[in-house]
Amino acid sequence: MGEDVNHTVITRHCSSAVRGVLCAAVLAAVPAAATPAPALEPVAHAGRAAVVSDYYEDAEGKTGAELKKALHGIISAGVTPVSYDKVWDALATTDADPDHPGNVTLLYTGRSQPAGEHGGGSGQWNREHVWAKSHGDFGTSTGPGTDLHHLRPADVTVNSVRGNKDFDNGGDPVDGAEGNYSDGDSFEPRDQVKGDVARMILYMAVRWEGQDGFPDLEPNDKVDNGSAPAIGRLSVLKAWSQEDQPDKAEKDRNEAIYGIQGNRNPFIDHPEWVESIWS
Repeated sequence: MGEDVNHTVITRHCSSAVRGVLCAAVLAAVPAAATPAPALEPVAHAGRAAVVSDYYEDAEGKTGAELKKALHGIISAGVTPVSYDKVWDALATTDADPDHPGNVTLLYTGRSQPAGEHGGGSGQWNREHVWAKSHGDFGTSTGPGTDLHHLRPADVTVNSVRGNKDFDNGGDPVDGAEGNYSDGDSFEPRDQVKGDVARMILYMAVRWEGQDGFPDLEPNDKVDNGSAPAIGRLSVLKAWSQEDQPDKAEKDRNEAIYGIQGNRNPFIDHPEWVESIWS
């Protein structure tokens, strides 16, 4: 990016005079690097809370449909789209395994695998659209099909089992993916990522509201949605989000995507907003 990312991310939201004093204080606490910082240097923890608070300023005090509308405006502004070809490189950063440099952590299996071992073969990983791209038929052109907030590395075989199924509880165990279950019309991920999956789906419903020639994506409370721009089961997704709260890995991923794509998943920063919108 050519300049210190800590300052870039903070300064992005420091345009108004009202924010000037806060941002000046945060910037003073995060010194500029003498040499260009790595492209995806995480935001300093000391300034993160202030950045998040400022980012959602226009959503303060809102609930329900008004909150959803405000969040749509916030997370749609200042976005730097990523091409589908570049998603491979982006996921090598957003889903990097901190304990094994050069590896990514796969969503459904939790397996750590070298980032370069991607493709379509057995034992490799590929790009999982958590909001299945056939649900709305948006493909992989730059837009919802390349939105990093719902794209994750997944084992090729397990990804094929999930296919374009909706999410729900129950089914038969998935071979090679302990804790995952699947039946004819739904898929249940392992407990450790149930909340992650729910928050990715709900982010997509707020981010993609029918503009720019793309479909209006909405969750509903059924499965077997086919090609409709909908995914269920909403009641189950809400329960998963409540039971599996954002952990450090999910929060760090949100920061990494903010550095690449320029927007955040509000339900990672504010899990309580799930119930506020979908009560």
